[in-house]
Amino acid sequence: MTAGTNTPRSGPLAGVRILDLTSVIMGPFATQILAQLGADVIKVETPEGDNMRHVGPMRNPGMGHIFLHANQGKRSVVLDLKQPAGREAALKLAAQSDVLISNVRPQALARLGLGYEAVRQHNPRIIHVSCCGFDQEGPYAARPAYDDLIQGATGIPWLMQQAGAAQPCYAPVTLADRVTGLHAVYAVTAALYARATTGEGQAVVVPMFEAMTQFVLGDHLAGLSFEPTHGEPGYARLLTSHRRPYPTQDGYLGVLIYNDKQWRRFFEAIGEPQRMSLDARFATHSARAENIDAVYEEVGRIMLTRTTAQWRVLLDAADVPNMPMNSPQDLMDDPHLRATGFIRDVDHPSEGRLHTPGHPTRWSATPPAGDTRPAPQLGEHTEAVLHELGYASEQIDAMRASGACCGPASS
Repeated sequence: MTAGTNTPRSGPLAGVRILDLTSVIMGPFATQILAQLGADVIKVETPEGDNMRHVGPMRNPGMGHIFLHANQGKRSVVLDLKQPAGREAALKLAAQSDVLISNVRPQALARLGLGYEAVRQHNPRIIHVSCCGFDQEGPYAARPAYDDLIQGATGIPWLMQQAGAAQPCYAPVTLADRVTGLHAVYAVTAALYARATTGEGQAVVVPMFEAMTQFVLGDHLAGLSFEPTHGEPGYARLLTSHRRPYPTQDGYLGVLIYNDKQWRRFFEAIGEPQRMSLDARFATHSARAENIDAVYEEVGRIMLTRTTAQWRVLLDAADVPNMPMNSPQDLMDDPHLRATGFIRDVDHPSEGRLHTPGHPTRWSATPPAGDTRPAPQLGEHTEAVLHELGYASEQIDAMRASGACCGPASS
């Protein structure tokens, strides 16, 4: 791998340098995971900075909450890629990087002289990852894409309405961005493995539309799987309006009674041990699937007979799966997440005390980096990184004066 930084890094990707040309959520989510795994991620920003820097709440300008959580572990370099000197610096970075990852539209990236064919002239071993809206061999190739648009195009609002929403609506999380970001993470790591075995770099395209279509159709292709069609699209258990946290006498509780053993234990726990033999709708997995609306509606009726605390004691004793309906505040206070160290309290040099989620995996030999850098100020590392590339202070001053780079001068 390419020697990447003057700061020692730990983790399974230690020694990997990633040139990060991503912004907003999809790309930064991916590159933050790669940084947590030990890669030296150099985030190149425009002079205005990543858009998510400016979305509050925030304590200080340019340090919005989503930016803080999606850009830990990275170094920020500000280059104006439309200026020759800025573009040249980016190409020098690419020449010393293992991976270039971007969510700029491929056509725009090529116009900047940073497409795969241009970059590989400077670094034949580069892994060039393009996170974009659509596969580049189809008619949508040049279309812009955002999370909302891709959710709509892949059927999420249709599914939400089928499941009981009054109007078609988007899932209230950046689902398409984050699903595609996870595809980008494995694309990078698998391409690094391929290069280790073949010695060759390559271009990888990670399209949102195809990633989310795979995600949705895996559950909901259903009867459309067959030729001729054998039933309607949609996984009925996921679409019933009764699939939701169940109201109790004083709150809500998530309960999933799934297999025959769990159903028997549930009915025994509520004093109806013969229910499965007396009610054909509950007798088998197939019968429950065919009558899923009625089955879930009946469970909802039963759940109203006790408080949440009473149900948790009863269901835990019967080993019936259940979990509370949490809010974001509940997650921050969750005893399991605190005990495992997943929710961390960190001190940011400019933003003060922050609560932040950690990395969700646990490794026995090469754990993710525990000394993750805080999310950077805009251009915080411009001068240091340019010095690493061999730029003299006078050259950096000239670039700063022309606007080709930005960032604080060293004291």
